[in-house]
This record gives sequence, structure tokens and C-alpha cells, in this order.
Amino acid sequence: MIVIAKLRHLRIAPRKVRLVADLIRGKKIEEAQKILNFTIKGASRPLFKLLKQATANAKNNFQLDPINLYVSRITVDEGPKLKRWMPRARGQTYEIQKKTSHITIILDELTKGTKKVKKAGRLKTGAVSEETIEQKKVEKILSEKPQQEDRFLAGKTKFKPKKELPKPKSEGIIKRIFRRKAI
Repeated sequence: MIVIAKLRHLRIAPRKVRLVADLIRGKKIEEAQKILNFTIKGASRPLFKLLKQATANAKNNFQLDPINLYVSRITVDEGPKLKRWMPRARGQTYEIQKKTSHITIILDELTKGTKKVKKAGRLKTGAVSEETIEQKKVEKILSEKPQQEDRFLAGKTKFKPKKELPKPKSEGIIKRIFRRKAI
């Protein structure tokens, strides 16, 4: 059975609340409360209160044991913005938006047979997973030999350059243009 608790019009920007909400997503209630107690963020206290409210709803309204509950879903949405104005130089004004958040926590009950494991997407027949692609890229990089010898490590490496670059043929012209004048 799922239990829903909502907090609306929280005067903290949603971006800041999401940082704390991501910490407790998928955790058991006791563990989430410990995390929120020791998190040094402004949004941790309202989230802690909302979590306590949701567990109290589960205990009193649905007779669920708080030990078997976990945070199955937590969403932080943007609420209405309070618009304020700040005077600036030369008679201008800049708008200041004071953002608000709407938070929704959904608690669910752990059953004995279920485990909280992310479901992996099915691979089509003949499809290659991303992990194997990454492994192949790493093997390819490790198997490649350097093309040119580093001039600072000359003589210390076992690899030799494949080709020597030919010298430019117009060396005499460049010397003539940039030579020092004798006084």
C-alpha cells in the first residue's frame, strides 16, 4: 500500500531541494531520517518533517509498520514564483524571482520477496550492451601503440617513430628573410 504526503509552497528553490531529495530516494524510513538529521542543507529540515508526517499517516491511517516502509518516490516540482523588484543604476529595475517548491513523498511497503533493485532494460537479440562497448573501447586504447616518440622521453621508450618528417625545401628563403643585419 502506498502512502502519499505533500508539502506545497516551500520557500526554497527546487534545485536546492532536489539535492537533498536525491539523498533519501529509495532508502528505508529509519535510514532516510538519519541522513536528513545530519545533512547540512536548508531543505533537510522541511523534508525531515514531511517524512515524519508521511510515516505518521501510514501508521495511523493505514496501520502500517514504519519499519517496513521505504521512500519509493520523491518528487520536487516548481511552485509559483514571487516576483520582486530591485532598483538599479540609472533608474532601472531588475526583477528578482523568489522561487517556491512543491514536494511529494510516496512511501511503499517492503514485502519479504521483493528487493529494491533497478530493473535493467531488455536487450534485443543481437544487441550489445553499453558495458561491452566501453570494454572494447578501453581494450582498443590500451592495445594502440604511440605513433611518434615523445621528444622529452627520447631513448627511454621502446617505440620508435614510423616516419621521419622531411625538412622543408624553402629553408634558404626563410633564413634570408629573418637573418640579422650586420652593423
